[in-house]
Amino acid sequence: MMPDLGKYAEAVLSSYAVSLLLLVVLTVASVRRARRVRKELQDIEGKMRKDG
Repeated sequence: MMPDLGKYAEAVLSSYAVSLLLLVVLTVASVRRARRVRKELQDIEGKMRKDG
């Protein structure tokens, strides 16, 4: 159920939309970085094991 926001409805809803978009972007960026770092660490560990 949507509360009556009156003349501020556009500003409030656009703020919610921007906040949600930023949360999604930050989450995606964090997941991508975590995957990249994990792969880099696995590569480094693999090289260390080969070098003995």
